[in-house]
Amino acid sequence: MQEENVQAQQPQNEPQSGDKSLEELLAEAQAKIEQQRDAMMRAVAEAENARKRVQAEAASSQKYAVERFAESLLPVLDSLEAALAAAKDSPQALLEGVELTLRQLRAALQKAKLTEIAPAPGERFDPHRHQAMAAVPAEAEPNTVVSVMQKGYALHDRVLRPALVTVAKALENGGKNPISQTDLD
Repeated sequence: MQEENVQAQQPQNEPQSGDKSLEELLAEAQAKIEQQRDAMMRAVAEAENARKRVQAEAASSQKYAVERFAESLLPVLDSLEAALAAAKDSPQALLEGVELTLRQLRAALQKAKLTEIAPAPGERFDPHRHQAMAAVPAEAEPNTVVSVMQKGYALHDRVLRPALVTVAKALENGGKNPISQTDLD
């Protein structure tokens, strides 16, 4: 025997009281979809505008990055021009003007956080801050700076140009006279 479940069915064409018709539900769903689509399009447009704004600011920052540094160099330029103009009257004025200009330039570089790399003789060779141009036999400890050929410069903690140095190497004959006849066989 089979059991039959009898369910009360209502006609499909007649909506129950309080229920909405399929057309009304569809219209509401489409309106909600349109609202969400509109919100999404606004968000995409806002993100694109923000991206363009950031790109424009980055380009402007890059273009004018040295503005403050350039402003601090203008007095140096003025002083150099004044020193050259004064040199026509007096060589001493030229010397004083150049010294003043050098002091102003150093102050501008210091203000921009540009520091000299000038190792003292005997200082340990640092391959990150120094560039060895020659290794010479010297009485100094091996791998130490003997002399500076050209100063280097660093901006904050980044080396712009390493100092060009001569480095000490160990003496081969242990400090004995290389002309002596006593070491010959």
